[in-house]
Amino acid sequence: MVKKSSKKLHPVLRNIEHYCIKHGHQLTKQRKSVLKIIANSKHPVGAYQIIEALSKKTGVPPKPPTIYRAIDFLTKHGFIHRIESLNAFIVFQDGEQHEGAQFLICDGCGSVIETQAHHMPRSAQAHIQEIGFKPKHWSVEIHGMCIICSESEAS
Repeated sequence: MVKKSSKKLHPVLRNIEHYCIKHGHQLTKQRKSVLKIIANSKHPVGAYQIIEALSKKTGVPPKPPTIYRAIDFLTKHGFIHRIESLNAFIVFQDGEQHEGAQFLICDGCGSVIETQAHHMPRSAQAHIQEIGFKPKHWSVEIHGMCIICSESEAS
C-alpha cells in the first residue's frame, strides 16, 4: 500500500472530510483508515482484507465490529460502494455521490470499472414506476473480461 501526502489525497478522502464537517459527523481515525485502505487498493477490498491491512499497520488486529461500523458509515453516506457479488468494497471512482451505479467486473484480473452511466435505464425506470416501487439505491454488476484479459486469453 502506497501512502499519499495529504495534498494528493484521493478525491473521496477530501470529500468525506468536507462532508463530515458540513454535516457534523466525526471522521474518526478508524473510518479514515478504512477509507484509505479501500481508496488505495487497485481491486475491491473485503472486510477481512481491511482488518489484515490494519493489523499489519498497527501490529494489533482491530475488532471486526469496529471495521463493520466504519464500512456502514462510509456506505451509508455514499463514499464507498459494496460490490455484492464479490462481498467487497470500492470507493466512488469519480469522487461524487450518486444514487445508482453500474459496475463492469473482470473475472480475469478482478478489476472493477464503475461506469459513468449513473442513471437507471429507461426501461427499468418505466417498469419500476409502473409497479409503484420507489428505489433508494441501485447497482448493476456485469461480469466479463476486460480488454487486457480478453486479448491475453485470445493469444
